[in-house]
Amino acid sequence: MRKWGVIVTLFYAAVLLLLIFPACMVFSYSGVKGASVSDIRNLLKDFYTLWFTWAWAGTLIVGEALLLLVSVDASHRRLRPRTNIVVSIAVGGALLGLLSFAATASVAAAVRGDHFDQWGWILFVGGLLAPWLVWTFVFYRYSKNSNDVPSRATKWLLRGSVLELLIAVPSHVIVRRRHECCAPAVTGWGIATGIAVMLLSFGPSVLFLYKKRMQSLRGKTAAAG
Repeated sequence: MRKWGVIVTLFYAAVLLLLIFPACMVFSYSGVKGASVSDIRNLLKDFYTLWFTWAWAGTLIVGEALLLLVSVDASHRRLRPRTNIVVSIAVGGALLGLLSFAATASVAAAVRGDHFDQWGWILFVGGLLAPWLVWTFVFYRYSKNSNDVPSRATKWLLRGSVLELLIAVPSHVIVRRRHECCAPAVTGWGIATGIAVMLLSFGPSVLFLYKKRMQSLRGKTAAAG
């Protein structure tokens, strides 16, 4: 199971960096007044050299790896170590916080347009740090007595990604209609985040289904023996 966790994580990283991110950036600026192919190419080049891009991608990839590898590694034990529960809760809170930040930034771009950066500290504290702490606390309260924390985390992330996309997509439509310069990059990143977290939640969900099926077959074999 650990080997499949590594394979799924590497596949997710490739799809995220080579497909989801560039596709959303191209979609954000295609058809925008004054945006040429060379402008979009330069935009992608600039985004791939920003620390924020790699911090965003690293958070998602590490989150995928922790949800897969930490939980699968302890699947053969009768009692799960407390560390695995803490890690799953921390990862779930961080990714839900990232979704909240993407939704908040998309709304800020829709309201303020290219001047969204004037709300920098408000976005950072109110859109990222506060939701991270709140979601971690809420997730801990609802998951501390659960026997399958990673599985519950993926369900929350899937629902959160759908809600975030319901905010990011209309915000993107608003900024596209106004022909903003920088705002489409923010809403496009919001859409990319929602899609990326949605895809992230599918990997652990599928692997956990296989794990449960294998455990069920082992139980039947032991009972028959």
